[in-house]
Amino acid sequence: MAETPTANEASRPEWFAAFLADRGTRKPSPHTMRAYCQDFDAIAALLVGGDTGDVSRMSLGDITTASMRTAFAQYAKTHEAATIQRCWSTWNVLCTFLYTSELIVANPMPLVGRPKLAKTLPKALPTDSVAALLVTLESTPEPRRRSDWVERDRALILTALLAGLRADELLRTNAGDVRRSDDGAVINVRGKGGKDRRVPIEPELVAVLEHYLNSRATRFPATTHKRSPGTGLAAWAQAAPLFVGADGERISRGTLQYRVLRAFRRAGIDADRARGALVHGLRHTFATELANSEVSVYTLMQLLGHESMVTSQRYVTAAGTETRTAAAQNRLYGLLTIADDRSDE
Repeated sequence: MAETPTANEASRPEWFAAFLADRGTRKPSPHTMRAYCQDFDAIAALLVGGDTGDVSRMSLGDITTASMRTAFAQYAKTHEAATIQRCWSTWNVLCTFLYTSELIVANPMPLVGRPKLAKTLPKALPTDSVAALLVTLESTPEPRRRSDWVERDRALILTALLAGLRADELLRTNAGDVRRSDDGAVINVRGKGGKDRRVPIEPELVAVLEHYLNSRATRFPATTHKRSPGTGLAAWAQAAPLFVGADGERISRGTLQYRVLRAFRRAGIDADRARGALVHGLRHTFATELANSEVSVYTLMQLLGHESMVTSQRYVTAAGTETRTAAAQNRLYGLLTIADDRSDE
């Protein structure tokens, strides 16, 4: 899929800047704000005649039902359904803002077509793939490049796999968010939509995190910002980022996803994940394993930070435990027993 060139902030209309300011009060993630700009630039460029370098020429008068239909039809030729859906949502939110601000007479987006996304079930990594990944994490050779960091990558992947955190949640987690308890620890997760949650983790994962933090103190002795002498979690300042990149600063989204991808490839399991799912593939695996263990949908919702049990139910459906139990109650299976008994006569 071709990348759509983006314009800088100064070249966008003032009314779009006002929209971003309005959305900013809701504290969305930086990833979401970048998506707003990217989606705006893509359609605005088409509305002004394909000149991708000057979306500032776009005016509010360009936003009509006919023009938006034409622009989205062009956009759909080179983009996939999920991307089109996201772009449509961005423009729907933008046009709603412009309408409620009395800058346009109506929101045309409900009359602009959009693709229906297939309702696929979450895809977890197969058990043997997870086993291969864990073996790879434990047998990683000595790093050959400065960006290689065995302890950090192991901690990242296992936290996603054993605590089910989203990529943005991993990025935002601080050392102080991991708090010891009598039987392990709890991660205070800054969740999607500003909804925090607490995810319990076992001593084995705590040990992995502390091993990584100790290696980090060795790697960046001048920038550790410790709060007390010693090692492990207790030695780090509350606000210190839990995961950092090769420069010692909070890890970026791109680095996070690349490290997971590299681990998948080294383990030979890259083909086993859903398309586009890296950290989220680990989260899907976490959730599906819990569903297979017959954890209640409500508990699953709390651990994953979902707003609705409907979303969490998809993992139970994917696991198939409920449907398998129900199918096993089919009394027609009894006919097979009767038939076998008669054949033995």
